Amino acid sequence: MAASDAQNGVFSVRHAFGNVLAFFILLLIGVLAFSIRLFSVIKYESVIHEFDPYFNYRVTQFLTKNGIYDFWNWFDDRTWYPLGRVIGGTVYPGLTLTAGTLWWILNSLNIPLSVETVCVFTAPIFSAFASWATYLLTKEVKGAGAGLTAAILLAMVPSYISRSVAGSYDNEAVAIFALIFTFYLYIKTLNTGSLFYATLNSIAYFYMVCSWGGYTFIINLIPMHVLLCIVTGRYSSRLYIAYAPLVVLGTLLASLVPVVGFNAVMTSEHFASFLVFIIIHVVALVYYIKGSLSPKMFKVAVALVVSVGVAVCFAMVAVLIALVASSPTKGWSGRSLSLLDPTYASKYIPIIASVSEHQPPTWPSYFMDINVLAFLVPAGIIACFSPLSDASSFVVLYIVTSVYFSGVMVRLMLVLAPAACILSGIALSQAFDVFTRSIKFQLPSLSDNSQAGEGSSENVVPNDSVKADKTEDTSKERTSKKSKKKEKEPVEKPLSKSQIKKRLLVLPLETSVIAIILLVLLGAFYVVHSVWAAAEAYSAPSIVLTSHSHDGLHVFDDFREAYAWLSHNTEVDDKVASWWDYGYQTTAMANRTVIVDNNTWNNTHIATVGTAMSSPEKAAWEIFQSLDVKYVLVVFGGLVGYPSDDINKFLWMVRIGGGVFPHIKEPDYLRDGQYRIDSMATPTMLNCLMYKLSYYRFVETDGKAFDRVRRTEIGKKHFKLTHFEEVFTTHHWMVRIYKLKSPKNRIRGKTKKSKSKTSSKTASKRNELKRNPF
Repeated sequence: MAASDAQNGVFSVRHAFGNVLAFFILLLIGVLAFSIRLFSVIKYESVIHEFDPYFNYRVTQFLTKNGIYDFWNWFDDRTWYPLGRVIGGTVYPGLTLTAGTLWWILNSLNIPLSVETVCVFTAPIFSAFASWATYLLTKEVKGAGAGLTAAILLAMVPSYISRSVAGSYDNEAVAIFALIFTFYLYIKTLNTGSLFYATLNSIAYFYMVCSWGGYTFIINLIPMHVLLCIVTGRYSSRLYIAYAPLVVLGTLLASLVPVVGFNAVMTSEHFASFLVFIIIHVVALVYYIKGSLSPKMFKVAVALVVSVGVAVCFAMVAVLIALVASSPTKGWSGRSLSLLDPTYASKYIPIIASVSEHQPPTWPSYFMDINVLAFLVPAGIIACFSPLSDASSFVVLYIVTSVYFSGVMVRLMLVLAPAACILSGIALSQAFDVFTRSIKFQLPSLSDNSQAGEGSSENVVPNDSVKADKTEDTSKERTSKKSKKKEKEPVEKPLSKSQIKKRLLVLPLETSVIAIILLVLLGAFYVVHSVWAAAEAYSAPSIVLTSHSHDGLHVFDDFREAYAWLSHNTEVDDKVASWWDYGYQTTAMANRTVIVDNNTWNNTHIATVGTAMSSPEKAAWEIFQSLDVKYVLVVFGGLVGYPSDDINKFLWMVRIGGGVFPHIKEPDYLRDGQYRIDSMATPTMLNCLMYKLSYYRFVETDGKAFDRVRRTEIGKKHFKLTHFEEVFTTHHWMVRIYKLKSPKNRIRGKTKKSKSKTSSKTASKRNELKRNPF
């Protein structure tokens, strides 16, 4: 009894020490996740990255300045002129409310940080939270060791770093944490059957709905797992508690988000959850009847329940089919259809296909974004099947679906990253467990053999008295040894399973040591690659560009230079036209009204701008004049070799414009199936507005007009602008701003007098209608 109490005490001390050690390791993982994302601030400055984050930053500024009620009712008249935009009803408010709350808490504690600083560091903070949520989720599946491994992998995975560096103030900054935490609470509820965790799961799902449109992945993946459990005979009351409250409470909470509203019950993305909701109630009723009736009565009751359930299911399916058939897109959104059918966007919605992050990834991108995890995922899947549980089957389903979606759209590599980290953490934990156990089982035997050898060498002493004493002692102790063996036999019998495991899992000592060294080297390679990706590949903000050459580092700050010029040299109510990529930045940094921006909700409006860019100069001037545009902004990279300029995006301007206005035909801009800007370019291409605004006076730079992006000399070098005038070009020619010339006035003394006052009034009215058709 004393020995068992001592063993229990040692075990409790080990358990407590292990929990404390795990806590400190998690703290270090959080520090790592935060600090590895600060390279952009250290190398450059504390600045917002990309395009969409500038809109989120502008909205957060408005929230902190005017309050939440004005935020919900805010009508933004500086975007989508002359239509405007209702911000509260068209934005996912989770990120904005989170950053605004952080700013309010810090200022309440007399920590006077600016809104921009809070926005810059929101993503690194939540990356630490996401790592801790990954630990909790993986711990529920395969234990604390796998959880710690998965957490440290997620803290450094390049795919997640690309969307959570300091300054990347986008929805995914908080949405990935919400995604992982929702999955954790679902698995926790599934393992415990606690209604408390089920309620928390619904609240976490509500936060995910507030944060990102990718919440539809959750509300479809969980029903798929519930249906899988039912089909494979794994139904339990815990499964019902984990799923039913999520559908009811989660849907009610989701409908409170203005941007979602009734879409939570009216769109096809949510119908799978309702259908599985009906199925699980039918199954629950069958199990309840089975436990309370005799076998004969059970058969009759099951027949009745199944027939009624089938009738209800058919009725629901008929209603759903009617709702779906009434919609031209069958109740699916454009982005959902592009995921289910990868060719849909290129055929019907070119505005979605034009976004680079909506393109399918290449094979090297998997190695870039998840690195060695791609090779560890299959091992993690195998580990989940030994043994297979409800939690491990969910992780397997998660990785399978996320692999498919990441193969359709490169942006969804972000959804794949947590699943890859979880399965890789399980694989590494299991592998280290096998190898270290093999070494542990063999090292004591070696030490025992050495001790036995030392004892035998010491016992060889030429002394007869000692030998005589030994013979007497051995004769006396034989009976006691036999009795001890009999007492030990029943204790050793339960160890037969462990002995079988030893025989199956124990590897040779040399093999185990070499395997551990190789795994450590693999982890070191992953760390080096992740640090390089964080420091070089994903740290540079798109608003400030850099390049390395033989004479040092060159910084291209042309974007902020152009926006500063617009802010200081134009009127407050002037309208600026550009391609939709630069709308958010123009509004946030220049504080000027734009025609289109990155929201891309109105395809016709974007097609109008694309048509103007694709038209000849006079026709484009008339289109912009009708929209009350005063300045046109063009991004050009031909001088410095910036590839993401408007000439490279021009093909999408033609396609989107031609999709609404049939007179814009893509073949008119092609020569042998290619967009060309050299001497072989088509006359339509050489005379369109985008070509002229990009290459105006370009021949003056080097005398040859050589485009470093297209690596060729342009076809039309010397031309003049008749309806536009250049007002500003940045230092490296990356941003060029043009002003629309006013309509030609009549020369005094040469105009004929009007026949009557009425005719002059009608003429002036006609001119006004022509100038402003809105």
